[in-house]
Amino acid sequence: MCSRIIYETGNQEYITGRGMDWNDPNAQTSLWVFPRNMKRDGDADEHSIQWTSKYGSIVASFYDIASSDGMNEKGFIVNALYLAESEYGDVTKSYKPTLSVGAWVQYFLDNYASVAEAVEAMQDAPFIISAPLLPNGRGATVHLSLSDSTGDSAILEYLNNGELVIHHSRDYKVMTNSPVYSEQIAINKYWELIGGSKMLPGTISAADRFVRLNYSLESSPKYTDKDMATASVISQMRSIGVPLGMEDPEHPNISATLWRTIADNQTNRYYFESAVKPSIFWVDLDNIDFENTEVKALDCCSDAIYAGEVSESFTPKAAFPFL
Repeated sequence: MCSRIIYETGNQEYITGRGMDWNDPNAQTSLWVFPRNMKRDGDADEHSIQWTSKYGSIVASFYDIASSDGMNEKGFIVNALYLAESEYGDVTKSYKPTLSVGAWVQYFLDNYASVAEAVEAMQDAPFIISAPLLPNGRGATVHLSLSDSTGDSAILEYLNNGELVIHHSRDYKVMTNSPVYSEQIAINKYWELIGGSKMLPGTISAADRFVRLNYSLESSPKYTDKDMATASVISQMRSIGVPLGMEDPEHPNISATLWRTIADNQTNRYYFESAVKPSIFWVDLDNIDFENTEVKALDCCSDAIYAGEVSESFTPKAAFPFL
């Protein structure tokens, strides 16, 4: 139900594009500014992991109970995408502290500056994921994509009763949902042999979107002009969106695209576009003093229409508790 790409510009800079697809158009989404040195709790239970944020971040929340997408001040980007096959394991049988699935993205943004650093830390994960149901009753089963300013990439999936599988390579530029990532790669290799200029799979299923995004990403020019590079990513994410109101009763994991984000390492900007609002806006991270700022939020579901750079539109607000 979601899609993500990493685009390389002609200047060897990188932009990560992401679309959020979900079957509940009323899912509350806000943008949040979180500072450095913020004390955090994994919010799972009395055994939750504790930490203090090393880095400030800009985050898109989901139902205002989870960090679902974001970029920190080091240009490290984390996206949570739905994966029905996820299995996090039994928290009651683990000696490790717990981390709410709603805090998984935030933990990475707070603690790591690069994909390589995060992957190294997860060789022996310091927590076990706790995953309650989401407000619409659907399981909070996700996998994570990681990217950074060097173009590095990793996909993290919990499978087989809690086994963490990490795919780490700069080649992993595209990610969608089911099936698991190893099978997505295999499907795409088949279609590469056919050639996208002859035929591409056209449904809104995750596997078909994976193939089409690979083709569009490989076919797109590597623009040196910064505006054209950003526009290229926006156009690719729009082209893969699922129209509002569209669903497949036989495949409840397929849903409409509600919003898109563009984490732009070439300009240090984080763009947001709602599928139901006629504008796109962004936050320039260079305008934020992450050392001295307080927690702030911008409601993306209000009647307000935003455009351009919006860092001055954020207002102080207490941080949301994680799912």
